[in-house]
Amino acid sequence: MGIPLCHNRLQGYPFHHIMQKVLLVGCGFMGKMHASAYAKLDSVTMAGFVDCRIERAEAFAKEYGGGAFTTLSEALAATDCTMVDICLPTDLHAEFTCEAARAGKHVLCEKPMALNLADGQRMADACKAAGVELFIGHCIRYWPEYAYLKKLVDSGELGQLQHINLTRCGEFPHWSSDNWLADPNRSGGGALDMRIHDTDFVLYLLGTPDEAVSHGHMDERGVGISVTLMRFGRTSAVLDGGWSWHPGVPFRMSFRALFERGSVWFEGGPLTVYPATGEPYTPEFEVMKAEGGGNLSDLGGYFLEIKDFVEHLERGESTTIVTPQTSLRSLEVCLEEVRQISKAYAP
Repeated sequence: MGIPLCHNRLQGYPFHHIMQKVLLVGCGFMGKMHASAYAKLDSVTMAGFVDCRIERAEAFAKEYGGGAFTTLSEALAATDCTMVDICLPTDLHAEFTCEAARAGKHVLCEKPMALNLADGQRMADACKAAGVELFIGHCIRYWPEYAYLKKLVDSGELGQLQHINLTRCGEFPHWSSDNWLADPNRSGGGALDMRIHDTDFVLYLLGTPDEAVSHGHMDERGVGISVTLMRFGRTSAVLDGGWSWHPGVPFRMSFRALFERGSVWFEGGPLTVYPATGEPYTPEFEVMKAEGGGNLSDLGGYFLEIKDFVEHLERGESTTIVTPQTSLRSLEVCLEEVRQISKAYAP
């Protein structure tokens, strides 16, 4: 795991746009979440929407403004966008990111970064060479309850974190266009597409693990359930979840964190802190709803990651919470989890 956890500040790129003009590629479920977030930002206007099914792009354009296109090249030629947001199947991330970078556009691309490290590195290199920013949508780093936990760890308010359980699970996400998530050659399976959220967050929280052992369940859709035990010095972490549960099982994301001087529980409801002395308390977080629902019907993490990226562009700075390097590291660790689980299924 030799990828450095650092970020690059752009040198000499003329950041002079008062308003970011966004071209959103992929008008499906996640495209809707992102469009809903942009609609809440006064500093953003939609240049247009791209989808292979023109009627979907037209529906988004009618609701949010901008043009409708069936190809990225057509949209780039027809608009003066400053930023491209890619909400496409994972196997297309590298191709579309590199095309946007060559056109001199900043890129926000949905997670996971790519299906393999070579494509992820190609994306990072293309954006660096073009002098544009690349941001991968690891929204859990911005999710209010998870961001609060990060602050507790960093501040030492409850002492050292001793153990954490991170869970993310539910029925198979049947809503993907043409059911692309069911094809492991496109999605990478549930461990890469879904459970990478918790892999990414625990690395953000605790750094590089001293040990990591994974087990799980694999079927025709790839690794659908993954359970990983990690050790960071004296701190242990268990990451558990996936999408192989039967129809009707609700989506759930949660964590349970044990500190020296208290426990923090987030079990689908309000986050609650149980200090070693004193009464439990529940911090309040702003909730933003997305049109048509979404994960927990909550835009929080999606909105905050997009807002952070846009504000950094306006200041001519690179983001620090999520960087191409941290995204590559999370992809690397998650691919190792998949490799360990897949090995048990090898003939």
